[in-house]
Amino acid sequence: MTLGLIRWKTLAWSLTICCFVHWATPIRSTDAAKPNVVMILTDDQAPWAFAEAVRSGQFDDVPVPSTPNMDRLAAEGAVFRNFFCTTPVCSPARATLMTGRYASELGIKDFIPQPGHKLYDPNTPVFLDPNTTVTFAEVLQQHGYKTGLVGKWHLGDWTATGDDDKHPTQHGFDSFMGLTGGGTTPENPELERAGKVQQFEGLTTDILTDHAINFVEQNEEGPFFLCLSTRAPHGRWLPVAPEDWAPYEEMDPTIPQYPDLDTNWVRKKMKEYLASTSGVDRNLGRLLRTLDDHNLTSSTIVIFTSDHGFNMGHHGIWHKGNGIWATKQKPPGEIHQGTRVISDKYRPNLYDHSLRVPAIVRWPGVVKPQTLIEQTATHLDWFPTLCAIAGDDASATDLPGRDLSALLKGEPNE
Repeated sequence: MTLGLIRWKTLAWSLTICCFVHWATPIRSTDAAKPNVVMILTDDQAPWAFAEAVRSGQFDDVPVPSTPNMDRLAAEGAVFRNFFCTTPVCSPARATLMTGRYASELGIKDFIPQPGHKLYDPNTPVFLDPNTTVTFAEVLQQHGYKTGLVGKWHLGDWTATGDDDKHPTQHGFDSFMGLTGGGTTPENPELERAGKVQQFEGLTTDILTDHAINFVEQNEEGPFFLCLSTRAPHGRWLPVAPEDWAPYEEMDPTIPQYPDLDTNWVRKKMKEYLASTSGVDRNLGRLLRTLDDHNLTSSTIVIFTSDHGFNMGHHGIWHKGNGIWATKQKPPGEIHQGTRVISDKYRPNLYDHSLRVPAIVRWPGVVKPQTLIEQTATHLDWFPTLCAIAGDDASATDLPGRDLSALLKGEPNE
């Protein structure tokens, strides 16, 4: 064998080894290789307000809602059967989701009233402090992502003079368009755009989705992170688009059974609530089609979840952790199932229906279609999971949550 041939074979073998090592070793993502991330975070969506979950037999005391786009997402990705928030009220649930930390640790123990609310106290403001907390949006931003929040923040009011540090753009979002407080109307809302509060015409869910789609189109070169944080299906539920009401117009909905439940009221409100949810679903479809049309589907992780769950007659209440009696009369006595009732109206609770949320993840090329995950997971886990997606090994250290990537990939749970 000649020296030249030996050298050629040695070089060829070396290249083979290098290629094998390159294939077998995890590759540190460059900005161009990082997946885009779209999170749809709904407001007050029960785990049963999702057709796939009802058809699977998880829930037998509610009607099957019309959610074809949530169903599409579930068929193309992974569905968590046991996903929970940590506090079943808006602001603390969102604080945990954004930071990976318990909201009580951050001093956010209940919903944050906005100016004009009867519980608002300007002398004792409650907010997510940008000087002491880090959101996963900040982590993604630091790793080259263009970040945008469209919709609800509800982690501090920034409209008073000198309160600019409470704005979402101080928490890792390059751009924000949406609600200045915790709520608005389902149509013709007042929203902030480009730093100015103005009134918009139309259905709120449609308007927010319009701006979410615009963010995708402006940042399609990626990588980008979009959080579309819808106002719906938070009450007030009506009006909705005619196509969102149509599946329920003639429905006599199945409802939970509970002593002295105001069944006529619950049936009426069940239909309104599900119609609002269908409005979210229709707009989810618009956003998914935008990804399809711009050839972004294969390079974009889509996460769908809600801040907390919801009751509609379950346990005799409607609403969430600060539940409200749905019975014709308040049950007698001060104690019900081990919990003290604090007023004639409210029924504070930690019921499963208040804590459990829908959770779907579509991750093309990583998560197998129609994956079902039975293991328990919580909003504490989004922070470490998104850090891992960004290629950040350090930011989630010492947090209570865990990276869900292994579960999503079907690997053994550690």
